[in-house]
Amino acid sequence: MSVTAVLRNARDLLEEAGLHGSFLVRNLDTGEEIGFDADTLYPSASLVKVPLAVAVLERVARGELDPTMPVDIAPGLITTPGPTGLSRFRHPARVALDDLLYLSTSISDGVAADALFDLTPPAAVAAELRRLRLAGITVRHRISDLTETPAERFDPDEVHLAHSLAIGATTAGQGHPVAQLDVTRANTGSARAFVDLLHALWRRPSTIHETTAARVRALMGDNMLRQRLAPDFTSDASRWSSKTGTLLHLRHEMGVVDHVDGQSYAVAALTASRVPAVTQPGSEATMAHVARTLHDHLRTGTLPWWS
Repeated sequence: MSVTAVLRNARDLLEEAGLHGSFLVRNLDTGEEIGFDADTLYPSASLVKVPLAVAVLERVARGELDPTMPVDIAPGLITTPGPTGLSRFRHPARVALDDLLYLSTSISDGVAADALFDLTPPAAVAAELRRLRLAGITVRHRISDLTETPAERFDPDEVHLAHSLAIGATTAGQGHPVAQLDVTRANTGSARAFVDLLHALWRRPSTIHETTAARVRALMGDNMLRQRLAPDFTSDASRWSSKTGTLLHLRHEMGVVDHVDGQSYAVAALTASRVPAVTQPGSEATMAHVARTLHDHLRTGTLPWWS
């Protein structure tokens, strides 16, 4: 099947699932890639926690921060709700900086991420990305800002109304009355920008420090949120290291699949749903199917048997 046919099939699958999105898969050794709408900006949601980790670890590598430094988390500071991590703690906690990196990146703990942003604010993270010549990712705000959307104003059985607002209010220029969904005000990135970041972390074609890259790779390898792309990229013959991002109708994931034959492929899947529902396992399965189809075509020139 031709590349044109593969991409048309991928778009059709997303359309049937009520999704539109931006996908890119790249062979990290040859630079060959396949994808569509790879330069379209999306609000990055929790994907921003990877550049945050990079910026913090670069400061550690320069001796500006001590990874063993204890950071106090008081109950009054826990304003970022979430299903796991420090947001569920009921008592004061003291956590080492390096462990905050694990909580923030591997289990997507928003409170841990904001504790890191206290030490390295969004503007400093953005400056670090510029120093590393990693373009296309904008960091403007903390994770706590992601909890100030219309979803927090509804009862749990009415959150779908916030999703309806998110879906229907986007302008042609990707503006939005919800600041976290407006690409001129939110943390943003494109599939290409996130693949470039992964390329730097896995093959270091930039000035990124070796210890920074190794630590972030390990943190992404320990990612515990594995319901999205992981089922299609994890096997006895491959290792999937990734980070997810979710905000209202947005569902993202970026990661690298390392095969036992030594080949590695970076994958970025950024999507928005037209379905006003919080839980959409079918959409996530479609995301994975499309990403794996693009990967398999790039790797072998053929579609997988299950397509």
